[in-house]
Amino acid sequence: MRGMLRDEVATAASSPHFPAMQTDVMTQRPQRDVLRAMRHGFFGRCPSCGRGHLFRAFLKVADKCDVCGEEMRHHQADDAPAYFVILIVGHIVVALALELEIQFSPPYWVHIALWIPLTLGLALGLLQPIKGSIVGLQWAQYMHGFDPRAASVSD
Repeated sequence: MRGMLRDEVATAASSPHFPAMQTDVMTQRPQRDVLRAMRHGFFGRCPSCGRGHLFRAFLKVADKCDVCGEEMRHHQADDAPAYFVILIVGHIVVALALELEIQFSPPYWVHIALWIPLTLGLALGLLQPIKGSIVGLQWAQYMHGFDPRAASVSD
């Protein structure tokens, strides 16, 4: 049974209708540690070597690692970091604001004085680490140009 399935996949992979399948089925890529890459990205380091700088500005990813030379320019984090920051900060701030309101019922100026700075601080503080984690995830999963063989196949 297993041999038949392998033959069918090999036949489909050699078909001109499935060119992407050829590279994925016929060759194996080395596994990359996803958590390690995301942790390196979270701390603003290259997901490949963990030593080079991932960012050249606050949210601008460097074109390549200054230590190992890994290309980073083709990442596609897009709006995902902002969505995750909104999700995390929203849960924290709304829970704290509701708890404060239930326990103490302070005037509105207290809510404004507390929650606007906290929201801005958390959002700005989490945006770069979350973007770095997403770039690290993309690198570890060979997504969006991080597969060195994909460039040679498409050229």
